[in-house]
Amino acid sequence: MSIRTMKWQVLLFIFALSVSVVHGQVSYSIPEEMAKGALIGNIAQDLGLGVERLKSGKARIYTGNTEEYIELKRERGVLLIKDRIDRESLCGQTMPCALHFQMILENPMEFYTVTVEITDTNDNPPTFERGEMKYEISESALSGARFVLEKAVDDDVGINGLNSYALKPSDNFALKTISRGDGTKHVEMVLQKQLDREKHEHISLILTALDGGEPQLSGTMQIRITVLDVNDNPPVCSKPEYKASVAENAPVGTVITTVRATDIDKGNNGKVTYMIPKSAAGNIFVIDADGGVLTLMGNLDYEKRRLYELDVRVSDQGGLSDACKVIVDVTDTNDNPPSINIMSKSNTVSENVTPGTVVTMLNIQDPDSNDNGKVMCVLNENVPFSIKSTTNSFFTVLTDRYLDRERSYEYNITVTCSDEGVPSLSSSVTLTLQISDVNDNAPVFERSSYEAYIVENNTPGLSIFTVKARDADWNQNARVSYILEDSSVNGVPVSSYVSVSADSGVIHAVRSFDYEQIKDFQFRVKAQDGGSPPLSSNVTVKIMIQDQNDNPPQVLYPVQTGGSLVAEMVPRSADMGYLVTKVVAVDVDSGQNAWLSYKLQKATDRALFEVGLQNGEIRTIRQVTDKDAVKQRLTVVVEDNGQPSRSATVIVNVVVADSFPEVLSEFTDFTHDKEYNDNLTFYLVLALAVVSFLFITCLVVIISVKIYRWRQSRILYHSNLPVIPYYPPRYSDTLGTGTLQHVYNYEVCRTTDSRKSDCKFGRAGSQNVLIMDPSSTGTMQRIQSEKSILDEPDSPLEVRVPKLLIQIFVISWSLQHGILMNLEG
Repeated sequence: MSIRTMKWQVLLFIFALSVSVVHGQVSYSIPEEMAKGALIGNIAQDLGLGVERLKSGKARIYTGNTEEYIELKRERGVLLIKDRIDRESLCGQTMPCALHFQMILENPMEFYTVTVEITDTNDNPPTFERGEMKYEISESALSGARFVLEKAVDDDVGINGLNSYALKPSDNFALKTISRGDGTKHVEMVLQKQLDREKHEHISLILTALDGGEPQLSGTMQIRITVLDVNDNPPVCSKPEYKASVAENAPVGTVITTVRATDIDKGNNGKVTYMIPKSAAGNIFVIDADGGVLTLMGNLDYEKRRLYELDVRVSDQGGLSDACKVIVDVTDTNDNPPSINIMSKSNTVSENVTPGTVVTMLNIQDPDSNDNGKVMCVLNENVPFSIKSTTNSFFTVLTDRYLDRERSYEYNITVTCSDEGVPSLSSSVTLTLQISDVNDNAPVFERSSYEAYIVENNTPGLSIFTVKARDADWNQNARVSYILEDSSVNGVPVSSYVSVSADSGVIHAVRSFDYEQIKDFQFRVKAQDGGSPPLSSNVTVKIMIQDQNDNPPQVLYPVQTGGSLVAEMVPRSADMGYLVTKVVAVDVDSGQNAWLSYKLQKATDRALFEVGLQNGEIRTIRQVTDKDAVKQRLTVVVEDNGQPSRSATVIVNVVVADSFPEVLSEFTDFTHDKEYNDNLTFYLVLALAVVSFLFITCLVVIISVKIYRWRQSRILYHSNLPVIPYYPPRYSDTLGTGTLQHVYNYEVCRTTDSRKSDCKFGRAGSQNVLIMDPSSTGTMQRIQSEKSILDEPDSPLEVRVPKLLIQIFVISWSLQHGILMNLEG
């Protein structure tokens, strides 16, 4: 091997490994038959991408439907041989031979076109279809006679392809090689020295085919020649080249063309035979051996092979032959629908993506040519997506407006691709795209505000009602929690009144409500979803307490106390309708529960008094007479209108008399109207008798001493009735909040001397009431006009004796009062 040849091969190998990157494309050139795992090139560096970008983008190779010979190592950013590449199996005689594929990146989606050219190496020797050829040549054959030899086939191309032939021995024949315009070599054996059958009836030659590769490879075929006699005219084709065209969908049996040849010899020597070598697509075409008619016997495919060149051998019976070429051009028909290949797609996309976001990349292939291979793609209607073509065969599906998961959570996108052939062929694919939720909707309450009612005296923990809010989002973003917002009711936190269930929105009463303390209150409930960040809304809730008849009427007048007794005085001159007193009562409930009615339950004389049903006024219903009892006891029932109703009872004591002295003797009996205990002891009775005796004795002595002083005055007899604050029938309290119409004032002046005690009553209202208090140490005396003799000075003796008697009287009275109280108990 020469030095010049070695340099040329080195330069060729360096050129094979060169790299070029132009506008997102990169090309490599490698020889065939490289070992598995061999380096092709650093694609990351050549494309200006970092290795981290290949990793984060999940870089991968997309080859469509073809076999993968190349693999990508993302960690290193290089392309390696994945499988052995045989250029002859891959491309045949096509030059240049190249692998085309794409490198796909995601996040964001990108792709780059990669072209790897496969250069030929001299790995295939020239071969002959047959190992032996036989010729019968007439001895009369003239010098210069040509004999077409079968040409060798070398799968390699270029310089590694078939280069030359050699024929040995070369005594009678010389080898002639004719180069055609398509680059093929037509070989002929030329008779240089006339044959002599008598010397050499059989001649054996070796035809050697040599290629131009390094090292040079060769193939041989043996030629056996039988020398015949006489036939000295070979057949001649009418023209050296025939051209015909046939559609790729032509049926089997279609006549392509007819080859014609003539032989001026006669008889069997002039009979022409036509033949096509099997190596020249003899399995697709067949020629009639006698007539030269070329017929289609197989299926054509424009996408696989567009041109056939057939060598037709014409020979006569004497072995003379000629050759001509038939060029068959296959025309394209629209017989391939577009093929849709999904390069990369997103199964889920967020609803807040911006318009123009790529969701799918498609590779559309149509192997037809011209208009039959031009493809247009459209999407189905009513989807918020569009499709755009980036190059001739690559399309992207992208969003063309904002998405809303609440309107549609899933889209079925149908991509339909059609070619421009006649008739047009199409194919489609359906892409399912899920829309993921974003927390973009706040909870919404079913009502703008809520009102609820609850009856007072409820059980703590009682469910009042439920607030409900809905969230149009999905999953966690639609999970609603209810929160009671901080506020206060009358200075008390609202959480001490009600609580809200975080999950169900049920509002519970924390305490038992009292209508008389609070009639209504309001608060706010917030509904918050589980998104991040969470969204919320609130609503106002008003709780109204309904009244329940849980309070009985309360009697304000007459006042009832355990140790006091009030007596109303009616003059005997009272006419019918005389106002004795008025029972005043209130009910803290509301509505009909507070409507009060008054009824006379019991009375000493029912024919004398009546009670106003609505106003509680006690009036006489006839003229008072002397026959009427001095003491009258009335029991009045005050009843509300609730269901069930509640009531209160008040006892009103009435004295029928014109003046106080007339009724003093009757007062002591009032306290005995109560029921005595049946288990009175002997000691209490005995003590009562002793005390009563002392009391009467003291009383007689006092009367004897004072009799001359009391002649002109009315005697105010000592009574055991207690003194209590008394409000006449038409009274008013000093604060102005009651129901009485006038203010009554009284003044009490008391000393240690009973004679000096005095009580003055105002004149604004009725004066027909007597009040006594057992805790008092003196006796109240009413002065009607002028001052009595009590105002005169007393002698020392007159002063000491009454004081002693008064002290004995007081002691006796206290003992008697205590015993009576025990008996009453």
